[in-house]
Amino acid sequence: MEAWRAPQAELDALLAARHADPFALLGPHPAPGGLVVRAFVPHAEFLDVVAEGARTPLLRRHDAGFFEGLVVGARRPLAYRLAARNAAGAWEIEDPYRFGPTLGPLDDHLLVEGTHRRLHERLGAHCMVHEGAAGVRFAVWAPNAARVSLVAGFNDWDVRRHVMRKRVDSGLWEIFIPGIGAGQPYKFAILSRDGEEQPWKADPFGLAAEMRPSTASLVAEESDFSWGDGDYVATRAARQSRRAPISVYEVHAPSWRKHPDGRFYSWDELADSLIPYVAWMGFTHIELMPVMEHPLDASWGYQPIGMFAPTARMGDARGLMRFVDAAHRAGLGVILDWVPAHFPRDPHGLIRFDGAPLYEHADPRRGSHREWGTAVFDYGRREVAAFLTSSALHWLDRFHVDGLRVDAVSAMVWLDHGRAPGDWAPNPDGSTDNKDAIAFLRNVNALVEEEHPGAVMVAEEATSWPGVTRPAEKGGLGFRYKWNMGWMNDTLRYVQLDPVHRRWHHQLMNFSMMYAYSEDFVLPLSHDEVVHGKGSLIGRMPQGRSPDNWERFATLRAYFAFMWAHPGKKLLFMGGEFAQWREWSEERELDWGLLQFAPHANMQRLLRELNLLYRDLPALHARDAEPEGFRWIDADDAEQSTFTWLRFGAKGDPPVAVLCNFTPVPRVGMRIGLPRAGRWREVLNTDAVCHGGSGMGNLGMVEAEDVPHRGFPASATVVLPPLASVWLVPETADQPREDKDGA
Repeated sequence: MEAWRAPQAELDALLAARHADPFALLGPHPAPGGLVVRAFVPHAEFLDVVAEGARTPLLRRHDAGFFEGLVVGARRPLAYRLAARNAAGAWEIEDPYRFGPTLGPLDDHLLVEGTHRRLHERLGAHCMVHEGAAGVRFAVWAPNAARVSLVAGFNDWDVRRHVMRKRVDSGLWEIFIPGIGAGQPYKFAILSRDGEEQPWKADPFGLAAEMRPSTASLVAEESDFSWGDGDYVATRAARQSRRAPISVYEVHAPSWRKHPDGRFYSWDELADSLIPYVAWMGFTHIELMPVMEHPLDASWGYQPIGMFAPTARMGDARGLMRFVDAAHRAGLGVILDWVPAHFPRDPHGLIRFDGAPLYEHADPRRGSHREWGTAVFDYGRREVAAFLTSSALHWLDRFHVDGLRVDAVSAMVWLDHGRAPGDWAPNPDGSTDNKDAIAFLRNVNALVEEEHPGAVMVAEEATSWPGVTRPAEKGGLGFRYKWNMGWMNDTLRYVQLDPVHRRWHHQLMNFSMMYAYSEDFVLPLSHDEVVHGKGSLIGRMPQGRSPDNWERFATLRAYFAFMWAHPGKKLLFMGGEFAQWREWSEERELDWGLLQFAPHANMQRLLRELNLLYRDLPALHARDAEPEGFRWIDADDAEQSTFTWLRFGAKGDPPVAVLCNFTPVPRVGMRIGLPRAGRWREVLNTDAVCHGGSGMGNLGMVEAEDVPHRGFPASATVVLPPLASVWLVPETADQPREDKDGA
């Protein structure tokens, strides 16, 4: 028997998909007199090596399709093709096992060290030219695996065909498949260390995925995209600074609008409809609920499988790029919700990826969130932290988004947040902060600031964690903004009360000013406030005694104006701007038909006016994070349920006086203190007829006298309409823009 023939035991292991190192068996290998070439080509009855103009037939060792033979006089590297034949025909293929590695020792080192900032550029599936051949490199991290096979449409989903090369120093597995390109579906078939076949896994670094319910990853098209947003990106830092007006429209892209047959709008269709709408409404940003691939529609994207893949629901990655580019050209920023707090337990996902806890913490008290039914990332494992960091940078790099809103930060930084006794364990010193998660958040926030100056990281953090928006070097987490969940909870509780009871709960509306400057806040009325049986915003307002819901609409108008004049950036979930009655559901589009009715169209007009005034009047945004930008006129009028205050901008900017009445009783002849005498224009009145109100007000103007009042040098008597908010600006100020576009 020829010395170069493969041992039967190795052949049997290969055919059973149990060979520990197929690259040591398959492909070209030195042998006496030349190179022995071995190949596994199912369905082939004959196989030749075609190289340098010559054909060398190989011996068929097994009917399953294993061939081997000596190419006399050949030396490595040998560029060859395999010519196969059977009764049905003939075909040629490139042999993946003739190619060398595509990854190097630096990749191993940086992965293990946890400092590889862009793992997504090395792992996953990438079209490339390698050793002169065009194809796709596949690479995956699975250190506990005994075998990883690439299974795909191009290999008939056969676990034996393309067993990958293991890089023992890092637990990376890789293979280069020549002759294929973008669009190919694939998964990884993993044999665990103890010999158990695992559910086939989607690629953790996959850049595209099949439309649910299919679960395979797709080789993505990565050609350059021609961006036209250079001017916007150049001014992004100023547009998103603490002194900028930021008004965010939160959107669930699959349900903002839908086709009559239930199909999702594509990214291009959303670019043609959503972007002009948001720009016309005067918002500065669109915040997209997670667009990362996720298996369950009802999770709204908050249980993602593909941390690098845009969901296939609205189209491909280039469609999302076109959407962001169009938003920037229209002067709108785009923020993505990003979920590094947990991941679902779907078998094709990250859970027990290589047969053991890998991405999740091995201790279920840290690696599991029972209430959510999800797994929790192991932030202390360097490779996992690098995976998540790469995900964050990927969306900023490749899609030009302007920031990430990090979901569920409270559940990350606190070991016991949302967990029952017994479901969590404290640190050895008894403390309850998750030190690994804190270190991860600080690091990713610092990297984003370093690599994408001007991009913002926004925390959904619902506790009193100190210093969420403080720089990491000063002991903070390093976020740019934090959602003010306390303000949202308190003020919604207040406006849901019957007006007769509000006097007893006055502090719910003014308490936020006790901590307003402890963080850089966003005031959120998000999707969380219109789901899970909470109803819609308009539905939560008290009915009152009017049969036509007048008090409900009036209260919501007054509340919106209260919010837009309160220190903090703004966020409103879609549908709230026109007072949708039904609770939001991802299964249907918004109730756009309501806009044919005056109360809803008037609410939409008011929101537009609020946004335009907010942007035009620096006092309403420039000093959101500075105590000097706010002064109470009267915070303590609980008996009448009124709140009055002043907002200030920089020197020379006109102040804005804000007057809010949360009872249906008009306050006529009410005296308020003001910083200067003279005429003050009524630039906003939520009780104006054009907004659906009664038309009560100050005839567009109040006259402040040199009569001191409550510590102010001047004062005026005003009419404060029922369930209304009024904004006043000194007459010397430039006239804010008029709404000439209609509703």
